[in-house]
Amino acid sequence: MGRLIVVEGLDGAGKRTLSDALCAALDARGARVARYAFPRYDADVHAELAREALYGRHGDLAASVHGMALLFALDRRAAAPELRAAQQERDVVLVDRYVASNAAYNMARLGEDVDGRFVEWVHELEVERFGVPVPDHQLLLSVPRAVAAERAAHRERTEAGRERDAYESDAGLQERTGAAYAQLAAASWLSPWTVLDGSGSIDATALAAQLLG
Repeated sequence: MGRLIVVEGLDGAGKRTLSDALCAALDARGARVARYAFPRYDADVHAELAREALYGRHGDLAASVHGMALLFALDRRAAAPELRAAQQERDVVLVDRYVASNAAYNMARLGEDVDGRFVEWVHELEVERFGVPVPDHQLLLSVPRAVAAERAAHRERTEAGRERDAYESDAGLQERTGAAYAQLAAASWLSPWTVLDGSGSIDATALAAQLLG
């Protein structure tokens, strides 16, 4: 059974860059890797609706913490059979954002801590009811909010037609979400976590060796 490894962090933390480097390092060690990223905006109707809500469509949907969280959770529910199949066929399934992102962003929106009702609700919904695969290890790219914001702004400038959504453009939310992620990591929520300094260079080769044991 392949290991499910998740990369988490703020918008602009460098998750995709780390995933690219980690995939290359794992491949160099002979590991068979499957790669996924959530939300699957172009592959799942629930994620598509969530994205549209974050850009001001669908009335007051974006204001509903549980409504948005449910859409993102349904995206993962739809992908769960494919994730399980990939675990059977590959050595590593590498995921950019997963269940913890739902917990972090929305406990930040509600002002709750890791032991609050919302995090419990996410576990009940996604893990217990929807049965999404549980991560074996989670990597948190920890960066100052200002660094993440500058990277997100650079991405917006360089990617044609790219605009920050309601979550990305809310500096206060990003700050609180960073603190929420730190709480989840400290609590080893769902799995062991490794916190990485995303503001500097990361040795992907050493990290790949660590993850493969």
